[in-house]
Amino acid sequence: MTTNSASARYEGLGKAGKGSITTKSGVLSDQPYGFGTRFEGQPGTNPEELIAAAHASCFTMATSFALAGAGHSDGTLDVSCTVTLDKDGAGFKVTKSELKLTARVPGLSVEDFNHIADGAKAGCPISKLLNCEITLEKIMEA
Repeated sequence: MTTNSASARYEGLGKAGKGSITTKSGVLSDQPYGFGTRFEGQPGTNPEELIAAAHASCFTMATSFALAGAGHSDGTLDVSCTVTLDKDGAGFKVTKSELKLTARVPGLSVEDFNHIADGAKAGCPISKLLNCEITLEKIMEA
């Protein structure tokens, strides 16, 4: 078992408030977030961007380990993730996480690629955490 943590602080309330987030590792240290970074394109991060980064990195690692487990020893995986935040009644809801995988793995068949990628999508811990539609576009390059 592993545990990780982060902390957030919000000073002021509503749109006028300003937040900062810090991770245990220090990779984020007082990184700004708030209404402006979430909805108005201001510099800083937002929860959906952090979820997209977590999902992309988790899925990439799950795919890498699944490929290694299937006997592959070389390759490159590029994954992007887009998280959609939609209006939900009086609030908001994350409704979709779209993964896009481009893989270059010598000797990997299209059939095995699809099977391994789909399994990694289903088995990735962040996929299991999310309560939204998760899609996966797969591109295999020679």
